[in-house]
Amino acid sequence: MQRSGAAMAWNVFKFCTALRGLGSIMILLVLAIVGVSYYTLVIANYGPALFHASFLESLIALAVLLLFHSLLVMLLWSYFSVVTTEPGGVPPNWKPVVDEEKGDMDPLMASEYNGPGLGSNESTMDPANPRIRFCRKCNQFKPPRCHHCSVCGRCILKMDHHCVWVVNCVGALNYKYFCLFLFYTFLETTLVTLSLLRYFVGFFTDGEILGTPGTLAATFITFILNLSFALSVLGFLIMHISLLAANTTTIEAYEKKSSPRWRYDLGWKKNFEQVFGMDKKYWLIPAYSEEDLRRMPALQGLEYPTKPDLDGQQF
Repeated sequence: MQRSGAAMAWNVFKFCTALRGLGSIMILLVLAIVGVSYYTLVIANYGPALFHASFLESLIALAVLLLFHSLLVMLLWSYFSVVTTEPGGVPPNWKPVVDEEKGDMDPLMASEYNGPGLGSNESTMDPANPRIRFCRKCNQFKPPRCHHCSVCGRCILKMDHHCVWVVNCVGALNYKYFCLFLFYTFLETTLVTLSLLRYFVGFFTDGEILGTPGTLAATFITFILNLSFALSVLGFLIMHISLLAANTTTIEAYEKKSSPRWRYDLGWKKNFEQVFGMDKKYWLIPAYSEEDLRRMPALQGLEYPTKPDLDGQQF
């Protein structure tokens, strides 16, 4: 049994090391897909149509190119915001807040405790108290909704998952950027797919196909790639919209699958604002207003409002 556990731990370690090793490879892959799409749509097809087609087709090409470049800017902005933004780590020496009246921990805590006490309040602590969370790997207390990432090797605030495509954890501080990345990726890939549809259909008709073998091959590959990404990203987008509406994460959705009610579910509007902020001008860009960051503790990943009647719920 011990050898089996050790082997499993070693396999997990190798898997996490492999994910970390992907690093810049995944970023280069994303940029390569963007580059191929840009070449096919802008340089090979709609760019020339802007100057060498009829007036109506030139207008259509202009509209497609403007929309494509606008979405591309937002896609890349959101993507690199997810890649470069710290998802949210536990502050050094962070400790749960003690309720002075009850002599107990903040009921937002859950799971197990098997670590050191809380200094002067150590006598009030019950090591078996299920509302206190402690990470043995990081040797520190865990804030509400925090989970340990084996790939990053640390605890992440409101961790959703570790994404190989962004080479980063998706957590409290960059979850909005990840959702926007999915949103703009879906719009961009759908636009490319629809824009190249007539060229793709041309491969299977008897009409004359214009273009060099290289541009024709790029058009075929780009259409298939963008159609595949549009369909797959749509599934992820729908999933995260449902998670967002319920104010939960991918990990929490699995943990609370046996519970019909969720303590952090405050209604879809407040749930949405906890991720995207209250300032509507910032909802569609990967950034927050200074006012939202100041007035909404949930955006910092350490404090979350709950339903009073479910404060005893443990997760």
